[in-house]
Amino acid sequence: MIALAPWILLIAFLPAGQAAADTGPAYLQVSGPCSLEFPRDHGPHPGYRTEWWYYTGNVESGDGRPFGFQLTFFRSRISPPGAEESWPEPASAWRTQQIYLAHMAVSDVSRQKFHHDERVTRGALGLGGAETSTESAIVFLHDWNADIGETVHRLKAGSEHFAIEFEAVPMKPLVAHGERGYSRKGPRPEQASCYYSFTRLQIQGHIRIGAETIPVNGLAWMDHEFSSAPLAADLVGWDWFSLQFDDGSELMVYLLRTRDGSYSPQSAGTFVSPSGESVHLVREELETENLDRWRSPHSGADYPSQWRIGIPKLRIDIRVAPRIRDQELHTPGSTRITYWEGSISAEGRVRGKPARGAGYMELTGYAQPLDARL
Repeated sequence: MIALAPWILLIAFLPAGQAAADTGPAYLQVSGPCSLEFPRDHGPHPGYRTEWWYYTGNVESGDGRPFGFQLTFFRSRISPPGAEESWPEPASAWRTQQIYLAHMAVSDVSRQKFHHDERVTRGALGLGGAETSTESAIVFLHDWNADIGETVHRLKAGSEHFAIEFEAVPMKPLVAHGERGYSRKGPRPEQASCYYSFTRLQIQGHIRIGAETIPVNGLAWMDHEFSSAPLAADLVGWDWFSLQFDDGSELMVYLLRTRDGSYSPQSAGTFVSPSGESVHLVREELETENLDRWRSPHSGADYPSQWRIGIPKLRIDIRVAPRIRDQELHTPGSTRITYWEGSISAEGRVRGKPARGAGYMELTGYAQPLDARL
């Protein structure tokens, strides 16, 4: 994993730095199947170093105008549980162990425009935080928030130039990835996260761009993940895909990229059938091929742009492509990382039958290796 400014961590498989000494305080570790319970585990896990709630989706206006969107909240713990016992007294109202960060983006596909924004704040004085009740959980950063209820997720975020406000209803039960949510990211047992998703959310609401407010509806995907351990030392980034197909199935794949350009054996995925059954996929079952590349005029990063993904045992063979080539995010005010995340389309065969779909792709470590100290 990466090491950023002392109180900032990044994004899917966020950095945890070195483990605390055996004689000192330590973060909680993920080292086996996760005993997930809900709604409790929709909320925060403050003893772990990093956590994120991730929403992406593709929607359309009433006249068929397509959009993609991303709304992500990150929680980063500053020091291990127990370290605060040595902090000076009296305590300030600003004192906190938690930092909250958020990224938001909208892809205006028909106009080939990409909008993104970021936020960061302390988990104190009501500026940012996450809470769980007996019926729901909420994560917020100023007026950006995700309210996760039993039957509906409510999302709201905005800036001067664009905004989103949605209600998202799960169409399937959530999916725990890996072994009951225990998702391996390295060869050691603790190089892992607890990871689950809502793979198909029916969404409606509106997008505002400038002075224009557009009612929309479509499909969304939600990831929630928490961890403390660093990735293996030879990893520099990852390529992640979430896809929703027109037959009612979904596919998630993450490819952990090593320094020599190959993919780690811990790369994996999950296929979800139309009825909700999930199939865990290991690296040997994933065939991937890069078909095109795109060089960013902003960062100079050279990204893989179009892909073929094959899973022979499921008779899946698809090609994915970005709906806008430039969906690169620059986050100097929060994570200080440049990465590509955006709306994609898919076409090919799923379970041997012709299929189309849409989803999201995240590409990290191309502008700079994610182990770089910034």
